[in-house]
Amino acid sequence: MSALTLVSPQPGLEAVSDLSADALDYGRAALSENTMRAYGGDWREFEEWCAARQRQHLPASPSTVANYASSLASAGKKVPTIARKLAAVRFFHRDAGEDNPTDSAGVAAILEGIRRTVGKAPHQKASATVDVIHALLAYVDARTLQGTRDRAILLLGFAGAFPRSELFSITAADLTFSESGVDVFLPKSKTDQEAKGQSVAVLNGKALKPADRLKEWIVATGIVYGPIFRRINRGDHLTGEALSAQSVALIVKKYADLAGLDVEKLSGHSLRAGFVTSAAENRASISRIMEVTRHRDPRTVETYVRRADRFKDDAGDRSL
Repeated sequence: MSALTLVSPQPGLEAVSDLSADALDYGRAALSENTMRAYGGDWREFEEWCAARQRQHLPASPSTVANYASSLASAGKKVPTIARKLAAVRFFHRDAGEDNPTDSAGVAAILEGIRRTVGKAPHQKASATVDVIHALLAYVDARTLQGTRDRAILLLGFAGAFPRSELFSITAADLTFSESGVDVFLPKSKTDQEAKGQSVAVLNGKALKPADRLKEWIVATGIVYGPIFRRINRGDHLTGEALSAQSVALIVKKYADLAGLDVEKLSGHSLRAGFVTSAAENRASISRIMEVTRHRDPRTVETYVRRADRFKDDAGDRSL
């Protein structure tokens, strides 16, 4: 098998040829909700691409998949994104009992060429550190509902190191305020695929006061149930519709643009990354950082620590 061959989203299921409908449902349940959502979107995109070119999408031929991968690369998509989209094609073919077109040697060769041409290093987004958060907050108009909401999102996302999917799944029932801050209960999260539930303690701190800003948003809106972060229509009118995970990136980029920061380098992940980087700069231990971020692999956190330390204790410090 080529090193570029995409593995099945649920290893092991493909080895069984006579799975019942119930068994397939249980197999799908092993995938995270976020993964299934991403696969669904990727599959619809593949269907639309095929329809526009009058190609059959199920079953798709290896040449169709190879051309699709090439078009993604030409459109500027990164290798990890292309790999995920082809994993969705693989998943839905196997789900339908069709042969997997991504197993073709021709597709593997195209992917090898893409990997060599485009490169495999992921684009590193900038971290929204404490300094960046202060810069963003300077342009938030807290006299409006939208500003009050955006301020709470920026601060809670940073102080709780929440992935964007978790941030916008928080409901009023998940919050418990105290003098020290706020406890956020996550019934299911990215690092808790078995849905046992996790509680994240967000300290109020001395400067940013994320718990206070969150409480101000809740008091201003009177939200007592359902999602706490919701869409706001023109005229600053609150709706009952929850924000999507993509909204955090738009909010971060909006205020980054106003603050004159490099919008392209900031994303929805920047808030979570910013917490880790700021904590590392303050010499917090990896174990303490992981208590907040709930990372399962310390090597992920070590990457941020090394980045935060790259100009400290440098070997050339005494000679430059």
